[in-house]
Amino acid sequence: MHRWLFSLLLLLGACSADEPPQALAPHVDLDRYAGRWYIIANIPYFAERGKVGSWFDIRFTAPDRFEDVYWGRPESLDAPAKSFTMRGYVVPDTGNAYWRESPFWPLYLSYLILYVDPEYRTALVGYPGRNYGWVLSRTPTIDDATYQDLLKRFAEKGYDPSKFVRIPQRPD
Repeated sequence: MHRWLFSLLLLLGACSADEPPQALAPHVDLDRYAGRWYIIANIPYFAERGKVGSWFDIRFTAPDRFEDVYWGRPESLDAPAKSFTMRGYVVPDTGNAYWRESPFWPLYLSYLILYVDPEYRTALVGYPGRNYGWVLSRTPTIDDATYQDLLKRFAEKGYDPSKFVRIPQRPD
């Protein structure tokens, strides 16, 4: 039951006719993008609220098909990580920057790769309507200057940086 509610909320959040389309990353090298990404900050949807130490792993199962396995710890870095898997495909003719992924058939959600740095160390992922966003890194932490630069990139794409929540990855 909660999957249907989850899907409905994401779908409603994506319905924003007033929003201009988002500029995607010009080209994403799927081999370089695959692997682990730590969630440094996000505009969380309900399944991510309260999660800490979160990351996801991208694995390609065919040239344009993938699995996205999300891991997060509820409330505490000492809690065991829980996961869920989404499967999807890369939308043709988008420079590999627009993906559709699904927690279950027939629902597909959008995954918009807005930016990847040249070394594939950090990335920004958005969502139609700009209601959700993710600051990603290959490492569990990034310095504050890099973080602020990534938030500035989101702001330039029409996101509200004040909505992003930093995700603890390690005990301070």
